[in-house]
Amino acid sequence: QIQPVESGGGSVQSGGSMRLSCVASGSTSSRYAVAWFREAPGKDREFVAATTWTATSTIYANFAKGRFTISADSARNTVYLQMDSLEPEDAGVYYCASGSPRSSFRSPSEYTYWGPGTQVSVSS
Repeated sequence: QIQPVESGGGSVQSGGSMRLSCVASGSTSSRYAVAWFREAPGKDREFVAATTWTATSTIYANFAKGRFTISADSARNTVYLQMDSLEPEDAGVYYCASGSPRSSFRSPSEYTYWGPGTQVSVSS
């Protein structure tokens, strides 16, 4: 496994959309998963969404359900996070993480490899 690399962050107005990409080189077997976490200033890193490479398991945080969509393209070793109806509360640094989670998929400790993060800003 190699460190994931995120891209696609930037600035958007409230109600807008943004798509993040994560290139996570290495194994794309079903045992491995890729997740998105985010961290706002002064807040703990929180889970956003996760998927296995075969999409047999796709999990969302409650705030992401219905607005965010995670998808995986194993041929390109890339995982996407489509974010719609963005709100100022969604702003922060978004991190991509990969690993072989064994339980909830929601805990940062379940992931071994982390990208440097990409900034998302949402203006009201």
